[in-house]
Amino acid sequence: MPASLSSRARAQADFNAARAKAAFRDLLALLTGRPNTLLAFEAVREKLRIGGPIYRGVQTVRLDQIVGSVNRYNDFDRAFLPTQTHTADRWQRVSRAWYDEVSLPPVLLYKVGAVYFVVDGNHRVSVARENGQEYIDAEVRECQVKVPVTPGLQPDDLEVLGAAVEFLERTSLDRLRPGAVLTVTILGGYDRLLEHLAVHRYFMGLDFQRDVSETEAVEHWYDTVYLPVMDVIGRSGLLTAFPRRTEADFYLWVMDHRHYLVTQGQADLVEPGQVAEEFVRLYFRQSTQAPPDALGPA
Repeated sequence: MPASLSSRARAQADFNAARAKAAFRDLLALLTGRPNTLLAFEAVREKLRIGGPIYRGVQTVRLDQIVGSVNRYNDFDRAFLPTQTHTADRWQRVSRAWYDEVSLPPVLLYKVGAVYFVVDGNHRVSVARENGQEYIDAEVRECQVKVPVTPGLQPDDLEVLGAAVEFLERTSLDRLRPGAVLTVTILGGYDRLLEHLAVHRYFMGLDFQRDVSETEAVEHWYDTVYLPVMDVIGRSGLLTAFPRRTEADFYLWVMDHRHYLVTQGQADLVEPGQVAEEFVRLYFRQSTQAPPDALGPA
């Protein structure tokens, strides 16, 4: 059915308004330094080494959970506002269909964690968001991922998440201890965890006077070193006091403090739970600030 003049004019006006919003958001991103870019699926696939996809059928998806695109990530911003004029004709055709109540097919999405990437239907997503829709029908194919992926994901987060994936692939901790989540925000934190595991395995071999497998070392480290520290940290209330820090961050700080105690000859305070208690007493019950990435003497 031919689009009426009214719907054509409204679609054109909507596109111009959307482009103006996109330009303003670009300026705001420049001034604040906060990213406004749509995520590229290929970059996420490469960094997070995702598997799949597995067909999940047609579902109703929240539009604000769609954060990227397979091949149109340069044509729209993070709010799926059009950033290029060459999208005008197709965008306005979709918009006219929306005004004329023409039924459009579901979009095709890849799901990664709790977010989605558009395979086909970028303009439909853009028009739907511009018209205030909260949900859209989508044919979903889910890609498996080892780390939590949430709608707040930004391009800069991929390096840290990629390091987390590498940590899990090298240790198999997610398989050996299902439900274990080690999220690190400290720069180089996952490399330091791998170093801790290597040292732990070495000393296990000395104690047991035999070869210790990586699997045995990971399980023993998690059960006898990491969990006792987490028990103390959990009871201390530090995670509530410092919501931007994680359990694994505090583990690394406790281990830094343990190293300091050893260098000071305090060998009676090297058991992980005891060190964590000492750490809490010295650095937090008398302070309202989070610790630095490397702790020195109290």
